[in-house]
Amino acid sequence: QRDKRMDCIKIEINAESNTISVWNNGQGIPVAMHNEENMYVPTMIFGHLLTSSNYNDEEEKVTGGRNGYGAKLCNIFSTKFIVETASKEYKRQFKQTWGDNMTKASEPKIKDFFGEDFTKITFSPDLSKFKMDKLDDDIVALMSRRAYDIAASTRGVKVMLNGKRVPVKSFKDYVDFYIKGKEDESGNNLKIVYENPNDRWEVAITLSDRGFQQMSFVNSIATTKGGRHVDYIVDMIVKQLTEVLKKKNKGGVALKAAQIKYHMWVFINCLIVNPTFDSQTKENMTLQVKSFGSKCNLSEKFIGQVCKSGIIESVLSWAKFKAQEQLNKKGGQKKTKLKGIPKLEDANAAGGREALKCTLILTEGDSAKSLAVSGLGVIGRDYYGVFPLRGKLLNVREATHKQIMENQEIINLTKIIGLQYKKKYNSEDDMKSLRYGKVMIMT
Repeated sequence: QRDKRMDCIKIEINAESNTISVWNNGQGIPVAMHNEENMYVPTMIFGHLLTSSNYNDEEEKVTGGRNGYGAKLCNIFSTKFIVETASKEYKRQFKQTWGDNMTKASEPKIKDFFGEDFTKITFSPDLSKFKMDKLDDDIVALMSRRAYDIAASTRGVKVMLNGKRVPVKSFKDYVDFYIKGKEDESGNNLKIVYENPNDRWEVAITLSDRGFQQMSFVNSIATTKGGRHVDYIVDMIVKQLTEVLKKKNKGGVALKAAQIKYHMWVFINCLIVNPTFDSQTKENMTLQVKSFGSKCNLSEKFIGQVCKSGIIESVLSWAKFKAQEQLNKKGGQKKTKLKGIPKLEDANAAGGREALKCTLILTEGDSAKSLAVSGLGVIGRDYYGVFPLRGKLLNVREATHKQIMENQEIINLTKIIGLQYKKKYNSEDDMKSLRYGKVMIMT
């Protein structure tokens, strides 16, 4: 927005007559002859390729266009394209019409003018170029959505769509449209945390239930694929959340930045100096952070509210699920032969049809094991197995997920007995998946 005095944009979309118009009351285009090109400035801007006022990279601008292609491409892909502008400074009003994909142009009409500045573009898209018969409902909806985008991303500007004001007066209003009626897993309405750190940044965040989501604007351009401005904000928030999660998830699954980001839905509206994009559609902003021209410092209050928005709980819930999944992989299975467990003297019937008749004798160390094994010579090895424990066994009641995962003794016992984490063994049916029906502790 070059002219801060501009406070109104009017958009008209008429599918029946196949015409679209955009009007604003910002500073008019100079109604004067260009010194070098020998034509009026509006004619040059809208009707001649490779002309732009944004080439100078030394000048710091927070606008969107750069090479002047957008307006000309609109002209080229239209059967009719009309430019109207008026300038109080030049005391003139200008009007010119192009036709047949910018191949024909009328003579500019110039007249005296003493009112308020404005610019209006009216065009009729060449539907045949897009293999269309008319402006269908989807295209009209897409264009209408753009009106909402402008209302959200351009501060202090009233946007009218087909004679009615768009019901978005701020970026926060726009965010509310997205989360309206959406709930978290507990059935509560999603909590939006919003901050406006300075006149170039607005940030909002809430919980996402389907992976990382973002909606962002750079200089009022919808960057639907995100970019470095999104990474900049997200990395900042994730760094803060990581510290909180470390304290709450002690001994749990190690959490990576991407796993925290997965639970975030971020909304960003920013002004970037001379932004760069990876294509003409400008969906992904590629400018490096050091060149943004401003910083976004999120307050402690904002981060505190983000921690209470449900994201932390969602990440912890996911971490708990992941930990359980890992424990299940480490759990035992009912099989007749076990490999890779040193010093285990397995019962012949362990893991078989008569597994529940089997007893595992746990001894303290190797010497006690020798005594038990010598006893097997008398009672036989069919239903008795022996396994020596090394020192004091881990008390799993207070143990963390990490301690259990890394304790070889516990892992060996779950495999030998066939135990599965979190499974309750209350009946004989529950125990049918075990390799041993009984445990004898020989001390």
